[in-house]
Amino acid sequence: MHITTFATRDDVAVAAARRVADALRDRPNLVLGLPAGQTPVPVYAELRRLASSGAVDFAAASSFALDEFVGLERTDPRSFAYFIHEHLIAGTNFDPRHVHFLDGSSADIDEECNRYEAAIAAAGGIDLQILGLGRNGHIGFNEPADALHAHTHRVVLRQDTRSDNAGRFGRNADHVPREAISMGVGTILHARAIVVIATGASKAAAVERMVRGPVTTQLPASLLQLHASVDVYLDHAAAARL
Repeated sequence: MHITTFATRDDVAVAAARRVADALRDRPNLVLGLPAGQTPVPVYAELRRLASSGAVDFAAASSFALDEFVGLERTDPRSFAYFIHEHLIAGTNFDPRHVHFLDGSSADIDEECNRYEAAIAAAGGIDLQILGLGRNGHIGFNEPADALHAHTHRVVLRQDTRSDNAGRFGRNADHVPREAISMGVGTILHARAIVVIATGASKAAAVERMVRGPVTTQLPASLLQLHASVDVYLDHAAAARL
């Protein structure tokens, strides 16, 4: 892992956006893996700013959302598909044909997982995967467990994860869906490069365990130590225990 610390959350966002911009300039048909959640919001804002200035061009790029809640339509304002579209896609020149979301409302979730894995493979795999970091060490919705799924799969969410996602559900964790679909850890680790973004003091303990190990399925982010190209961008608060 290559770890860089910055003074503020906004500084982290600028650096992460520039990392994406550099990758796009090197590979215009870049395949991006995109997370939802509050951590990437300033990153997406900076990417929209760069796109509006002509500094980056998404016309040939593709994107794949990292995860989604089971039971939500893509047009539901609480869905991750809606979130990513509003915060990034709508403010750029992504070709809609190359923007991919998981369908949490699918009648056959297992088939939806298989469809998504096939779509990622057809695109040539993820070139650059952006990740946030859960307070319990989850990446995507891969929760701490005795064993982890390699590929896109259905997952039962832990209560702390539901609480962390309550903002879009009236701040009531009981209204957050109990299940989600997520890229698996194997899918994530097959990305050619990974950027992890963590900000705030609440992430410091997970950051320390992610970086220092041990590698364990009880902290899914620790498996990123096994990847050959991981950049970790932290503000001072998130890096406080390193």
